[in-house]
Amino acid sequence: MSAAVAWEPEDPRDFWSELRRSTQARIGLGRAGDALPTRQVLVFRAAHAAARDAVHTPLAVPELTARAAAIGPGDPVWVRSRALDRSEYLRRPDLGRLPETESGQGFSELRATGADIGVVLADGLSPRALHDHGVAMLAALKDELGQQYRFAPPVIATQARVAIGDHIGHALGVSTVLVLIGERPGLSVADSLGIYLTHLPRPGRADSERNCISNIHPPDGLGYAAAAKIAAGLVAGARRLGRSGVDLKDTTDRTELPSSTGRVLDVG
Repeated sequence: MSAAVAWEPEDPRDFWSELRRSTQARIGLGRAGDALPTRQVLVFRAAHAAARDAVHTPLAVPELTARAAAIGPGDPVWVRSRALDRSEYLRRPDLGRLPETESGQGFSELRATGADIGVVLADGLSPRALHDHGVAMLAALKDELGQQYRFAPPVIATQARVAIGDHIGHALGVSTVLVLIGERPGLSVADSLGIYLTHLPRPGRADSERNCISNIHPPDGLGYAAAAKIAAGLVAGARRLGRSGVDLKDTTDRTELPSSTGRVLDVG
């Protein structure tokens, strides 16, 4: 009788390490008795602290203003929402959707410029994301769209929600407003930026009348040039359709498949 061969499982760290290359999710964390290994507990706490800091660290408005002014066109205008501080902003989302007052911080300085596109740099739920990616994203949008459309001077909005862009875009008289806003941080990403596009902005627009490009945070998320290309397609589509929102689809990554009848099916 041949000797029995003892079965030894593969080292789980080796197995999961390969899969972790394709995701930021927490997988294969391991065990230490009935609990997580100490290292994983510390990593989790560090990620939680980074998310909290991303929400509560105030935006450095003077620095962002100087950096955005170098991109142009024109000097940025700073607008505040009706939320007085971060605590009220988190408790009262409705106040973050409205400018402070019609004559409040910066709003009275907004003028119709005859421009096609207005860009709002909003702190949202992650001022860190706007600080890290906002100006580079603005530059990418200008590179992609600047030859075809005229941009209004950028507007910086603090304690802001997406809908504040409706008021700003209406005041600027633009046909399309792009709100670059810090997205809600998670335990994998604390500096993700989103772009919300609204065609013919005006107070009272519903969220269903917007399009969103999310997860912008290179090198791990969507890159600036790729996001600008998607935005360009949505702007062009909104102008043809006459509206944005649920009826407007991103087709920049469209795939065409042949059907059994020989016709081409657009699955984008």
